[in-house]
Amino acid sequence: MNTALPREQRDSGLAEALRGGLSGLDCTRIAELLNRDCQCVSLDRERLRRELLKDPSGAELVAMIEERPYLFSDSVVFVAEAWLKRMERIIAAVETVVALPAYQQRVLAYAPETARFAPKARGVFLGYDFHQGAQGPQVIEVNTNAGGALLNGVLGRAQQACCESVAVMLPGLWADHGLEQTLFDMFLEEWRPERGDAPLSYAVIADEQPREQYLYPEFVLFRKLFESRGVAAAIVEPVELDWRDGALWHGGRRVDLVYNRLTDFYFERPEHRALGAAYLSGAVVVTPHPRAHALYADKRNLALLTDEAALRELGVDEETRAVLLSGIPRTEIVRKDDAEALWGRRKQLFFKPAAGYGGKAAYRGDKLTRRVFEEILEGDYVAQALVAPSERRLEVGAEKVDLKLDIRNYVYAGQVQLLAARLYRGQTTNFRTPGGGFAPVLTIPCVQPVACPSFEKGGRRGDFAHEEIPFDSPFSKGERQ
Repeated sequence: MNTALPREQRDSGLAEALRGGLSGLDCTRIAELLNRDCQCVSLDRERLRRELLKDPSGAELVAMIEERPYLFSDSVVFVAEAWLKRMERIIAAVETVVALPAYQQRVLAYAPETARFAPKARGVFLGYDFHQGAQGPQVIEVNTNAGGALLNGVLGRAQQACCESVAVMLPGLWADHGLEQTLFDMFLEEWRPERGDAPLSYAVIADEQPREQYLYPEFVLFRKLFESRGVAAAIVEPVELDWRDGALWHGGRRVDLVYNRLTDFYFERPEHRALGAAYLSGAVVVTPHPRAHALYADKRNLALLTDEAALRELGVDEETRAVLLSGIPRTEIVRKDDAEALWGRRKQLFFKPAAGYGGKAAYRGDKLTRRVFEEILEGDYVAQALVAPSERRLEVGAEKVDLKLDIRNYVYAGQVQLLAARLYRGQTTNFRTPGGGFAPVLTIPCVQPVACPSFEKGGRRGDFAHEEIPFDSPFSKGERQ
């Protein structure tokens, strides 16, 4: 971020730019300036309570959200329309390669046996996580257990516009619960290839110690989603499931579909054997499943996707190669033979476990000690070129705080369903940061400037009136989710 100018000049220049006075600024620069200086507070927490309390058992959700004060940020994140399109191109390029039989053969060769079973279901909720570096957005990883989509749906309906100009930039809101229907339809798309017209009667959301998970409120939302569409549902631990008589059972009920939130991606632990056996026999539809994780989320795949020679061998066309090589940070497998070279370049690298998730056991190279580096060499790690996240400056209490941000694209069948930002401090996203948490993504159009009255009236949150968002705005119908 460029902060060379005095604050007064920066604010004055930004206000002029947003009123259309500086036509030379493109949408990416305006987004950067807004993220740095616009103090728009859009989350109406009382409205959030009302939204949750619409359900007869909504008090439980309200209590859980209040116990997680940094689950939702009070503000929004601005992203240039050009960068959204760029993210879509990168996602399409990855999907193109993943569909190649040669690629699948290559990555399944180092995956566990359970990943070689090929169900007809695709696997729900890919999370393409992007940092917005100086060269534009780059996808730092792909996850198959991407949490937060339904939570962001609720968050979107609890927003208020700080001005009319901001209201028309709210692309991530679903005023009519359209997101819920989209996500339920996604589960049906998983079910039908496996079971045809047979009714989906009983679904379970499965994770270890689900009530202890930080995103447990979302499990409750998914249970309610299934129940509201006539599908009985429960939140379970895998040890509650039995594999007998050719079916998977939860108590006395036969399970049709498992929404899998486990981080034992290949069902290798003893307590997950019943689920794994039922899955491999085809007795239950599991989504996401081991094969999806092997094809998309194993971090070693990023090394393949950023190796031009390997991409040529796989038959990837020139245009797709160019998008991948510029859209994914260069990634390499950590090998003991390369130890000294990696140590010498460590400050430019980020080290991640191949089967990692949620930033666990991941390390910025400039923070590494020799002891931890030796542990990395003994493990199964990749080293990725460091792409520092962009920042969102917010007023937290009486202090201006620079929060890191990433952008998650929730993707199914190659299509982006929803965008959400995550704001945080520290090495990885953590939902423990004052001012941080999930935040809606607002698109800066690349064809016209916008205005933000927080600058026109001194930049303080109390200086302008909030308005209810006009949901008939062209960006609030879900065209760009």
